[in-house]
Amino acid sequence: MALAKKITSAAALSLILAGCAVGPDFERPAAPDVNGFTGTPLPAETASAAVPGGSAQKFIVGENITAQWWTLFQSPQLNGLIELAIRNNPSLQAAQASLRQAQENLSATKSVLIPSVDGHLDARRQKSYGNFGGPTAVTIPAYTVTTASVSVSYALDIFGASRRALEGTRAQTEQARFQMEAAYLTLTSNVVVTAVQQASLRAQVAATQTILDAQEQQLGVLQKQLELGGVAEADVLTQLTAVAQTRAQLPQLQKQLFQTNNQLLALTGRFPDRVAEEFDLGALQLPVTLPVSLPSQLVEQRPDIRAAQEVMHAASADIGFATAMMLPQISLGATYGSSASAFDQLFAASSGIWTLSGGLVQPIFHGGELLHKRRAAVAAYDAAAAQYRGTVLGAFQNVSDVLRALEVDAEAVKAQLEAERAAAQNLEIAQNRYQSGATNFLTLLDAQRTYQQARIALVQSQSARYADTAALFVALGGGWWNRPENKDDTAENTVADNK
Repeated sequence: MALAKKITSAAALSLILAGCAVGPDFERPAAPDVNGFTGTPLPAETASAAVPGGSAQKFIVGENITAQWWTLFQSPQLNGLIELAIRNNPSLQAAQASLRQAQENLSATKSVLIPSVDGHLDARRQKSYGNFGGPTAVTIPAYTVTTASVSVSYALDIFGASRRALEGTRAQTEQARFQMEAAYLTLTSNVVVTAVQQASLRAQVAATQTILDAQEQQLGVLQKQLELGGVAEADVLTQLTAVAQTRAQLPQLQKQLFQTNNQLLALTGRFPDRVAEEFDLGALQLPVTLPVSLPSQLVEQRPDIRAAQEVMHAASADIGFATAMMLPQISLGATYGSSASAFDQLFAASSGIWTLSGGLVQPIFHGGELLHKRRAAVAAYDAAAAQYRGTVLGAFQNVSDVLRALEVDAEAVKAQLEAERAAAQNLEIAQNRYQSGATNFLTLLDAQRTYQQARIALVQSQSARYADTAALFVALGGGWWNRPENKDDTAENTVADNK
């Protein structure tokens, strides 16, 4: 018991001596001193058009982001698909497993702060023979020695090497957590964007087919007129060429649609022998209220920024660890047990044994190894800091690009709708005038091409608004902090835990 008290006292003393660790104490980088994401103020609301995907959108600065932001598209089908992807996607499962691995490694690393205790049991049968100082050799009969002991060892963390190692492992665990959040956000956004892309392609296929049907109908009329001598053969051949060109666009669109369907299946962990869900742009509601985070909040919300920050934190801890390894290392050890030649005497009072040891190692000459390792750690921190700044710049650029894209998208939908309606009216007039003989066939053909291009462009501009709306939620971090399991997570708490 006295030995146990000594060990406890030594451990308590080590905790007192380990009041501070050498090396820099990590400080979370301050948010950039910027007032917004764009050089000019955002408009009160975007332009609008009377077509799916044409609603006016309002930017609400400082508004929080819901964790399930995709539900704002008001599509139960889309919600169900994302839930399926979250359950089955291999990439997300891999990120979750990597996080669990990091958490277990962290739990294992925490053991460096407490003494290690090991039990030993040793039984040996031996025989000795030799001259023990007398004139003749002496043979000692064979005998058995049994030893049972408990050993305690502890490294005094006076300069914080163990604590810096633990700090670095904790930062790596946080990095894995934010990488998992990034994988979660990437997956959900990919499902939304792919569903929108599928809806767009389906609409383009339908529009192209409608145009093709009209052209084939017109071709039939021309062929009858040719038989009656009412038109020239060149007009029929020109229309036939237009029909062939429109028909040639369908296979490419259908190929893209096929690949998009396969991508939807893969994102949800399914093989391509299944039939993918079908989405329509008209069934998706465009969110009319868009949250825009404050610039100071973005560095807390973006998973990629938080992960880059934890890389910096781990690099900072490595500097402290490398510094501590240049200083004395003190260790304590103790063993208590018993040793006897007969097992039934092993725990007798007279068989007790114990040892108490202490050691100090002061690096003297390692050929510059320790110094250069510290310099390498400093360089690694500088690299991590530069990468962090690059990640922050990229994030702000991403948000700025998306905000401006949403403005332009709204204007594009409005303009494309006007162009499509004008082209439709012009085509109707050209058809009537051609049938009455008031215009030539080239005018009709040009009207057909213009309408075809305007119709496809309108569908593409509609889908761009949906996709860029999803991109805004992703650019702002996706609201991961509002999921129930993350409700207690704040930037301040995370940094405090990592110290």
